[in-house]
Amino acid sequence: MATILSIDDDELVSRTIQRAMKLYGYHVLVARSGAEGLQLARRHRPDMFILDVVMPGADGFQVARQIRGDPLLQDLPILFLTAKVKDEDKIEGFRAGADDYMTKPFNLEELNLRVKAILRRVKSASVEEEEPDKVEVGSVTLDCRTFKVATPSGTSLLTNVQFDLLYHLMSNAGKIFTSQQLLQDVWDYPRDTGSPELVRAHVKNLREKIEPTPSKPIYIRTIKGHGYTFSTEV
Repeated sequence: MATILSIDDDELVSRTIQRAMKLYGYHVLVARSGAEGLQLARRHRPDMFILDVVMPGADGFQVARQIRGDPLLQDLPILFLTAKVKDEDKIEGFRAGADDYMTKPFNLEELNLRVKAILRRVKSASVEEEEPDKVEVGSVTLDCRTFKVATPSGTSLLTNVQFDLLYHLMSNAGKIFTSQQLLQDVWDYPRDTGSPELVRAHVKNLREKIEPTPSKPIYIRTIKGHGYTFSTEV
């Protein structure tokens, strides 16, 4: 049984998540602040976090950064569940290390599907499989052991989700993927679930790490009306 740690200062939301996710087969721990949540996480090491943003003390973005900086917790997935709905909030969430981002009010069935997809992807990633040490496309090299990507501009360390997305694009260089295809292939979402904004945010963050000029990408290109592709021309 997977354990989820919900960190939310709204008791009604926390209890709703706890009751619903218990019915879906999960064990749910509840914390009312970031500090309390981090203490619980270090004692029990949950399988994932469901994290609010607006809380007393450290906000959710700060808590996510603390999780990503903690050697014991840094690999655990984070799903933001928050009333902050602006694009810049979502970008900030992904920059802080989120694997996914949902807004309130929310549908419990969708929450279950997203949690299931995240945990399935994490479990799949933990299974040892034969894979190349590196993927090279033109002047870009992705190290599958260190999660580092090297370009003529330098070397950057990727998060788990950024690595999964870039690995998929580079392994299929020249192929065009719609946002919905990437949600299924990379995030393991069922068909017609998940938000294209999730893909856009992670593509934007990847471009900031690997593109010489992120606003004019030469590696991860947008094919208007079709989707994204990793260019084979550079």
